[in-house]
Amino acid sequence: MTVHGNEYEKALARATEHARSWLDSVSDRPVGPRVTADEMAVAFGGSLPSHGTDAVDVIDELATKADPGLMAIGSGRFYGWVMGGTLPAALAADWLVSTWDQNAGMRFATPAAAAIEETAGRWLVDLLGLPGTADVGFVTGATMANFTGLGAARFSVLSRAGWDVHKAGLIGAPKVHVFVGAERHDTVDLALRYLGLGRPTAVVADDQGRIRLDALAEALSAVPAGEPVIVCLQAGNVHSGAFDPFAAAIELAHAHGAWVHVDGAFGLWAAACPQLQHLVDGLAGADSWGTDAHKTLNVPYDCGLAIVADPTAMRSTFGVRTSYLIADESGPGDPHEKVPELSRRARGIPVWAALRSLGRDGVADLVGGLARNARAIADGIATIDGAEILNDVVYTQVCVAFEDDERTRAVTARLIADGSTWMSGSHWRGRDIVRVSVSNWSTDDEDVRRSVDAVRRAASG
Repeated sequence: MTVHGNEYEKALARATEHARSWLDSVSDRPVGPRVTADEMAVAFGGSLPSHGTDAVDVIDELATKADPGLMAIGSGRFYGWVMGGTLPAALAADWLVSTWDQNAGMRFATPAAAAIEETAGRWLVDLLGLPGTADVGFVTGATMANFTGLGAARFSVLSRAGWDVHKAGLIGAPKVHVFVGAERHDTVDLALRYLGLGRPTAVVADDQGRIRLDALAEALSAVPAGEPVIVCLQAGNVHSGAFDPFAAAIELAHAHGAWVHVDGAFGLWAAACPQLQHLVDGLAGADSWGTDAHKTLNVPYDCGLAIVADPTAMRSTFGVRTSYLIADESGPGDPHEKVPELSRRARGIPVWAALRSLGRDGVADLVGGLARNARAIADGIATIDGAEILNDVVYTQVCVAFEDDERTRAVTARLIADGSTWMSGSHWRGRDIVRVSVSNWSTDDEDVRRSVDAVRRAASG
């Protein structure tokens, strides 16, 4: 069947109507979903029909039935986990990515996608102040960004120890010592598990979750000379927003021959804001970095960034050559050599669009604005009877507790039921908390005011 534009016209037009309706509703609708996944399963369930349905009717059914089960993650009052919204240019670019349907693995086959992503990668490295030699791979999220950086680390440290992990595997290999802060994100452990490196050694952290240099020095000094070492540092503690002391920690790790990987899922972007760059002093001295674009940069899901200073380590780990793949012999290599997948959508195109629409100053304003809003929310909540701000609010995270865990849980439940804002509960340093993660470009003063008012109502209930 020959496919013409009019085969898509009605379905796309209806999808556009529903998309506009959704976007128009985000600022006023309850932030949380109004039904459960089980209820959604009933709405979308049943047996697969024998006969097909017109595309327009399918889109109408999809949008109408899904609506009550959607979380308004794009709302300026959504502070759950660490999830960004979507910038207009990034959303529109993502529509084009789906329309173009390019498999972004090969430069020869999809040169536009490859060139756009390469440009976005160069812009990112420059914006974040990382080494100009660094390679950038576009992956699904921070979990795979950490996996990619740590995969390159595994190859490199074992190679230095005389072991070819690609040829011989891990059986019989020298032990790789991996040190992490006691308050690292669990995705670091997950990536290490995927890589067969087992459970890391946790190094004591301070009261804000920053790795302690004295404890790191002690741990490193216990490693026999010449044995492979990886040290994982953190840019942005998921609870406190705190940053490890990069300059001193990286110097210490390198003195012991370690590869240093930085998990900067949302905090790496502090490097792009002059007012916040002090938080990441020394960051560029690491060997690899992982972050998300769908958090602080506010591009659509999904887009993680794996950045490795040594392209050889990255491409040796993830590259593959086959007879049916037309390899890039003249340029910087193929995109599939930098990520753990051959087939993927062109995730870097919305990143290019976001950066192009914001410019260097716009990214700085975006990141700085998130931090200012976090401080304003903390200051507002601090005036509520019984509320206590537990962390030093240095970036985008705020941790709130009330007199006891029972009351904190009750306030969290009332907040979620109210629907005006979404602040997720968590547990940090022995206490149940209300956790606020300011990640949305659209959050403004009115959103801050309404969010603090919602906490006040929940606390008085």
